[in-house]
Amino acid sequence: MSITRGRFALLAAVAIVAYQFLPDTGWWSAGWQVGVGWSAAAAILLGARRLSRRDRTPWWFFAAGVFCNATGIGVARVAQDVWGLVSLPTPADPFFLGLYPACAAGIALLIRRRDEWRNWTAVIDAATITTGVGLLAWVYVIEPVHIGSQMDRLAHATQAAYPLGDLLLIALMARLLRGGGGRGTALWTMAAALGVLLIGDSSWVVLDNLGGAEPILAELPWLGRVLESVFLTSFVLFAVAALDPDAARLGRTAQDQPGARLGPGLLVLLTGAALIAPALLASQVQAGHVVNGWSIVLCSTSVFLLVVARMSGLVREVERQASQVRALARSDELTGLPNRRAWNDELPRALERARRDQQVIAVGIVDLDRFKLFNDTYGHPAGDRLLKAASAAWHGTLRDVDLIARFGGEEFVVLLPGADGAEGHAVLGRMLAVTPQEQTFSAGLAVWDGEETSEELLQRADDALYRAKAGGRNRIESAEEHHTAA
Repeated sequence: MSITRGRFALLAAVAIVAYQFLPDTGWWSAGWQVGVGWSAAAAILLGARRLSRRDRTPWWFFAAGVFCNATGIGVARVAQDVWGLVSLPTPADPFFLGLYPACAAGIALLIRRRDEWRNWTAVIDAATITTGVGLLAWVYVIEPVHIGSQMDRLAHATQAAYPLGDLLLIALMARLLRGGGGRGTALWTMAAALGVLLIGDSSWVVLDNLGGAEPILAELPWLGRVLESVFLTSFVLFAVAALDPDAARLGRTAQDQPGARLGPGLLVLLTGAALIAPALLASQVQAGHVVNGWSIVLCSTSVFLLVVARMSGLVREVERQASQVRALARSDELTGLPNRRAWNDELPRALERARRDQQVIAVGIVDLDRFKLFNDTYGHPAGDRLLKAASAAWHGTLRDVDLIARFGGEEFVVLLPGADGAEGHAVLGRMLAVTPQEQTFSAGLAVWDGEETSEELLQRADDALYRAKAGGRNRIESAEEHHTAA
């Protein structure tokens, strides 16, 4: 596939270069352009055939758009030289304009398959870029067409349809690039094809603003060939993207590949789009006459609201990530139980509540027996599975008010609000009974005396644990009663 892509790109490049040296006749020029465009459309279809049935449809739309636009070149030549039709709208305009809805449909399909439409971050970014560029299109292209008194409404609508089509493609392409999904050279080549197309359209706008394209091109015929080659390059880039091995990745969903981040390039682009309105206003103020005041106000207001929405989304994302970080910092990665940090925060609060409510409270320390031997015998992955299974089984025996946390290694701590020595011993006994894989643990239990600190209470439970270990393991030792029980 890469060889076919390379050969096509080489042949297309030769054809575009050769186009600059064709005889200066309209029919030669039109025929050559149509041939390059149709060849590009055929290459897009060839590339689509090598994809799965699900991934072909967007490329069919791209092929249709390129075919329509290239056909319009031939129709325009016939309309001008045979029928004498040069005033807008000409029979070629429906073909030229057909490129926009066809490409828009292809991009929309890719967006739908790669990402959710309700990706508000991507939508806001695309809307910000489109709004800024849209103001330029309105001021320099769409609104000025109403000045021409010799054009009727249909002609006005036809001329305005081109920049509106460009804005539609800008919006959809920005949304595609800002969303999730697979990325690769095919995506960027397709983006380049659309970018080159927009450059070509913009060039014609610049020429019109400089005094009209026809007089300028009559004086500089080579410039017309260059501008026409820009559109041919766009056709070729669409075909190169379709023939690229990465074309199949364009249909991958956001679950497979993350979306683009707010990197420096995107930040510069968004900043530039937001500054278009004030820059335009400044230029008109400098000229001494504000012509597009209400358009600038509307654009500035829209961009401001979009920026506020974007900032609101960023704040919510930061808050969500901060909440996740706090949760991860207080959670044991292996078992999912609260970790030592969370335990150290909760135990003093629990003792303060017990003091306030004048309730008893007990603390237990549980240590799996001979866990190192288990690891050495069965391996560390088996040891991890034992820790996860044991913590889940123990958690299932506890009351709703109880708390179990991983203290470190194979050692766990249990907080038992409202439990005296007997009830605490019963709770630990239930835990011992459900320990999986025929394993056992030793435990130390201490009931708070109402005065000692959390460190002192935990130390008494730890001392009881050591007595349980020394007493033969597989037992629960009470700090108060100093006796063992299996």
